[in-house]
Amino acid sequence: MKFFHTLRFRLLLGSFILVIGFFGVYSFFTIRFHATQMMDQVFAGANRMSDVVKNATHYSMLLNRKEDVYRIIELVGRQPGVEGIRIYNKRGVITYSTDSTEKGSVVDLHAEACTVCHDQASPLESLPMDNRTRIYAGAQGHRVLGLINPIRNEQSCSHSGCHSDPSERTVLGVLDVRMSLQEIDQSLAKEQEQMMLVSILAVIVMAGAAMGFLVVLVYRPVRTLIEGTRQIESGNLQHQIPLHSRDEIGELAHSFNDMTGALQREKEQNTQWAQTLEDRVRQKSEELRRIHDQILQIEKMASLGKLSATVAHELNNPLEGILTYARLMAKQLRKTTQLGEPQKEMLNDLDLIASEAARCGTIVKSLLLFSKKQVGELSVTPVGTIVGKAGQIMRHHFEISNVRFQVNLPPDEVSLLCDENQIQQALVALFVNAVEAMQGGGTLTVDVQKPDDRGTLRINVTDTGIGIPEGDLQTVFEPFFSTKREGVGVGLGLSVVYGIVERHGGTIAVRSEVSRGTTFTISFPADVVPPAHAMEDSSQNPRHDSGRDAE
Repeated sequence: MKFFHTLRFRLLLGSFILVIGFFGVYSFFTIRFHATQMMDQVFAGANRMSDVVKNATHYSMLLNRKEDVYRIIELVGRQPGVEGIRIYNKRGVITYSTDSTEKGSVVDLHAEACTVCHDQASPLESLPMDNRTRIYAGAQGHRVLGLINPIRNEQSCSHSGCHSDPSERTVLGVLDVRMSLQEIDQSLAKEQEQMMLVSILAVIVMAGAAMGFLVVLVYRPVRTLIEGTRQIESGNLQHQIPLHSRDEIGELAHSFNDMTGALQREKEQNTQWAQTLEDRVRQKSEELRRIHDQILQIEKMASLGKLSATVAHELNNPLEGILTYARLMAKQLRKTTQLGEPQKEMLNDLDLIASEAARCGTIVKSLLLFSKKQVGELSVTPVGTIVGKAGQIMRHHFEISNVRFQVNLPPDEVSLLCDENQIQQALVALFVNAVEAMQGGGTLTVDVQKPDDRGTLRINVTDTGIGIPEGDLQTVFEPFFSTKREGVGVGLGLSVVYGIVERHGGTIAVRSEVSRGTTFTISFPADVVPPAHAMEDSSQNPRHDSGRDAE
């Protein structure tokens, strides 16, 4: 049932009705025209035959030789297609007929063929040709054409004794010729059947041609367009309709392809914008996360710094007394000439007390450094100088630990506006951690990079040590976090470094791979990096405090 609602069915039905209507009208008028032509020919033939009979009997009528007249009429009446010939006078009495039963009978003057003349007060003397003929049903059921031809009383007839003067009697009688239309009707019926057959065949052929025409020029392009819309609906915007005709459907296909191309470009742009938006959101989210982590780190360190400062000041004096008295007692005990076993054991205990007190003092010192929140006196100092001093402090440590120390500086000298001692202290702390991470020796590399387009200066400190596990990278800068074995460190070194770099407005990041090494990157922003001409100031009043750094 779906087929009956399709455009194809409607076009085919419309074309079929149009073809049937055209050939129906054509066949109707063709058959009618042919029938009219044939009837005209029959009328003309009947009229000629009537004239032939009248002219053939004219001479015999003048001589009043009725037998000759009847013989001629009978001979003509035997011709094929002649239904009968008869003659009747003006009063309607049949004087002769090829059908002997009609002789002497009277014709009904009010019949269809007679009313034209006799339905008048005075009968007409002449009739047009159209009014001389009549068609009626014969005795055997077929049609018969009757034609009446008046026999006039001519001037030559008045000399015969049988005729009256023409002025008194103009018409002597009527010659009635009847032609059978059976063959004509059969021929017309046969031709009508043939015409109908030809029309049906023509309708079939034209319908088939119309169907093929519609399928090739309409149905297939429309199906192609429908398939194209389905492809677009499914999301395939790269689909192109392969129609290249120059008609309206071809223009529609061209417009469709342009539309899909525009949609494809818009989709790609939207995808790019969406991807760009996702990247920007991800970048901003990462930046917010880093800022949040930095804020948390700052808050932790601020709170811990206050606590560290208080604890350090409270513990510093007692620890100093314990250390002093332990060393004094050990010194006095060593002055004894003879040391017994109890004295030696006591001396070892005093050394242990002094050693632990000194270690506690180091922890207190680290707490004080950690709690320090301000930068000292700022000066423009070459970065190479700061790195060199830090390396000089660690030189013996490098040699003992079999660590190769190398520095990569840019061709042009790079300076930094900073507290030289604090930056040096931060580098020393990083060097100590690097040496401790390379127990079997290795290479420690300091790479100083020239400021980039944004003016950012970066210092990379890279070792070839054991590395830091990925899970610990987020917490290495937190206070008291340490990957060293218990008793070796307190976990304040990187926190101190973080605080120093943060106070100078910079940032520090770490990258590490287990068993391959670690890289710490210190970045200082543009407002901390002085211009090149400011480097001249670095040579004035240099500050060297190696003794305090060594502590």
